Amino acid sequence: MSQVPAASRALRVLRFLATQPDPVPLERICAAVGLPRSTAYHLLRAMIEEGFVTHVAEDHRYCLGVAAFEVGTGYARQAPLQRLARRSLTALVDRTGLSAHLAVPHGRDVLYVVEERAPGRPPLVTDVGVRLPAHLTASGRAILAGLPEAQVRALYPDRDAFVDRHGRGPTTLTALRRLLTEARQRGWAAEDGEVTPGFASVAVAVLDPNGSPLGGIACTWDTREAVDRSALVAAVTATARTVSQRVGGRA
Repeated sequence: MSQVPAASRALRVLRFLATQPDPVPLERICAAVGLPRSTAYHLLRAMIEEGFVTHVAEDHRYCLGVAAFEVGTGYARQAPLQRLARRSLTALVDRTGLSAHLAVPHGRDVLYVVEERAPGRPPLVTDVGVRLPAHLTASGRAILAGLPEAQVRALYPDRDAFVDRHGRGPTTLTALRRLLTEARQRGWAAEDGEVTPGFASVAVAVLDPNGSPLGGIACTWDTREAVDRSALVAAVTATARTVSQRVGGRA
């Protein structure tokens, strides 16, 4: 028997919420983990304060919070994803002649963990270790498009969450949802001048075994160049599928 019952109960709640496709009411959590209503309520309040659970107030339901997502993707961020993706990114650069990078989610930002610069190409802001607002980047949008709607809503609760770099990009949850719907329907995300004026990117998510996004692979180009976007999207998509397979995820 656990010597830390509160920790065991919290972990059981997290495991249960992780299996649910949508936010669930308190009663279902109580039944699933075998807790009295008052105990479950106070436990959830503490988990909400730490960011591991989000309360969808208008629906009186609960779902995983941002902190739980960050912990869940932490394993992939610690090295395996970067190590397994680097060779594929090099091949992508050789195939397209454009610089490519891999970014992983970090709260409302994306963190760039691999960059492969094409020969003769200028340096980009997406250098390793740089964090940028996810809703402005192609990689971030590819990742956000694969998250449950409640999680996106938790990440962007109000207008203050929508920082900008150059006065472009979504400034409301409605506008962001529109972009994510488009990305989800076509299978790839894009941005044009929202990160750096004069440069555009396309990106595709790398998926884990459950189909959740671990990161995003993108290529960036100078918009003064003539780029075959269809061919570029096909190349980035193929690379993301290869990396997904290498980490045991869905192609």
